Amino acid sequence: MTEKTILLVEDDGEIRDLLSTFLRREGFAVEGAADAAAMDAVLARAIPDLVVLDLMLPGEDGLSICRRLSHRGDLPILILTAKGEDIDRIIGLELGADDYMAKPFNPRELLARIRAVLRRSTKVPPVPVAKRRLGFASLMVDLDGRSVEGPAGQRIALTSAEFDLLACFLQHPKRVLSRDQLLDWTRGRSADPFDRTIDVSVSRLRRKLEAVDAQAPGMIITVRNSGYIFSGDVVEARG
Repeated sequence: MTEKTILLVEDDGEIRDLLSTFLRREGFAVEGAADAAAMDAVLARAIPDLVVLDLMLPGEDGLSICRRLSHRGDLPILILTAKGEDIDRIIGLELGADDYMAKPFNPRELLARIRAVLRRSTKVPPVPVAKRRLGFASLMVDLDGRSVEGPAGQRIALTSAEFDLLACFLQHPKRVLSRDQLLDWTRGRSADPFDRTIDVSVSRLRRKLEAVDAQAPGMIITVRNSGYIFSGDVVEARG
């Protein structure tokens, strides 16, 4: 299996070197960058499989970088934040990051989160069998190809976390799903049981769906003190 490449954007040289050594020992190829300019130089040569991005950087800060990278739509991002900086973490998720880690952290937990994001973002290669496709409103979702198309066939750019969330709703329609269930299904055992950033992901998902079909976001209903329910009619199509 081809090794995955991690781009580690961290201005602290000691942390960058320690994490690079650790991740290489775990079978990853690692590119290091101390700031936005160094990161852009790496991206000009090759596209990594995932970016681990510290938010506190000299020059262009991590939130600005996160905004730039998220516009690509195909590059998973895991942000590193100072412990307790909830607002930066939430903004980072709003801007398109797939996950976050608060400093200080256990490298093993970072490894687990990296692997979880990579699993979610890995595209399934085409196979000569019928694909699982679910439709709602004017949208069509390819569960195997992990893509969403609008009424004119246009591709809707979702992060891996947003796609997983939408897939959960479509596979459990008209049923109240708690935040804990959604966290477990989309992020697995690496999720913090007190994490409420699922609300941020739902908000972003609604906005992206509304940009294509005004009726689509209204199908994800907030159930006070319980979670969310997808109220729309879901149809299955194969091929």
